[in-house]
Amino acid sequence: MLFHSSIRRELAHSFGGTLLVLFTIVVTIMLIRTLGLATSGSVDPKEVMLVLGYTVLGRLHIILTMALFISVVSVLSRMHSESEMVIWMASGRGLVGMFGPIVRFAWPVLAGMCVLVLIAWPWANQQSTELRDRFAQRGDLERVQPGQFQSDARGQRVFFIDKDTAEGTQGRNIFIFSHTAQGESTISARAGTVQTTPTGQFLVLKNGQRLETPPNSDSIQVSEFEEYSVRITDKTLAQADNTPMKTRSTWRLLQDPSAPAQGELTWRFGLVISAFNLLLVGLALASGNPRAGRSGNIAFALFAFLFYFNLLNLGESWVTRGQVAPLAWMAMLHGTVFVLALGWLYKRHENISLRALWRRFTPGAAA
Repeated sequence: MLFHSSIRRELAHSFGGTLLVLFTIVVTIMLIRTLGLATSGSVDPKEVMLVLGYTVLGRLHIILTMALFISVVSVLSRMHSESEMVIWMASGRGLVGMFGPIVRFAWPVLAGMCVLVLIAWPWANQQSTELRDRFAQRGDLERVQPGQFQSDARGQRVFFIDKDTAEGTQGRNIFIFSHTAQGESTISARAGTVQTTPTGQFLVLKNGQRLETPPNSDSIQVSEFEEYSVRITDKTLAQADNTPMKTRSTWRLLQDPSAPAQGELTWRFGLVISAFNLLLVGLALASGNPRAGRSGNIAFALFAFLFYFNLLNLGESWVTRGQVAPLAWMAMLHGTVFVLALGWLYKRHENISLRALWRRFTPGAAA
């Protein structure tokens, strides 16, 4: 049918362009953020692109939802501004008749968004968290790059080592600065060797000097040594499972009755419902004065999307703290948006004037 094919074709062109722009912006922002994490030592510089891929995959559902919403508003606003909508209305196609071709175009995007939210989002977060944890739990000497100062995992010591072996077990011109509750100490040595024992990993220094400054004191204790051992890492037992909720699968969250798990589920399922509600909002929003520009509708669409998304985050925090029940919040938020969108769409479809209704049912308003 000409009507359906023309709407879907124009929606496809607008959706593709909008998706490309949003994807480029998000990738650029995430790349800058990931490079900052790599610079601060939170991410392995060799795994920057891998972390970036997981991060973008975890945000792709938001990009798809926003691109679909903006494309619907943009296409329908253009049809109204260029009086093309008048032709379709004159042929018997009202505003509600637009909903059919829009849904036929949007359902593959909505289905893909559901898969991304319920499956890809926790998996990407889990992979990204594992990369960061593995890089954070590596040995302190592995953090050090030749000729660079680098702090340890706890931020209590600063290392400087010139490595002279491919395995990184020996070094020269070693400098270690420690700041603990017992005071500050500075150790310098000409050479050192890494030794691994059942109790942990040690750095055996040779031919060096140690400067110690007790807390709340100006005195300095100087000592020289021929051999000195410094503990680098401890052999500790694995901690209990305390993975973040965003890294857990949806099926695992459904089996967890705790408030944090319910809050994460509220956010995930809320994104799926909000994507459908935004289609109704976009259909009602696009109808306007043909003489008015399209920039106002696009700006309001962006504001509505950000406001809706912030309400989702707010509801997640409330459910996580146990301040509101999950089903009650979802019914209140998404049900309200659904009813308001339907009412707005019906008003635009029937061309109902609120001012005329006010004058009709308000005594003395006509005067």
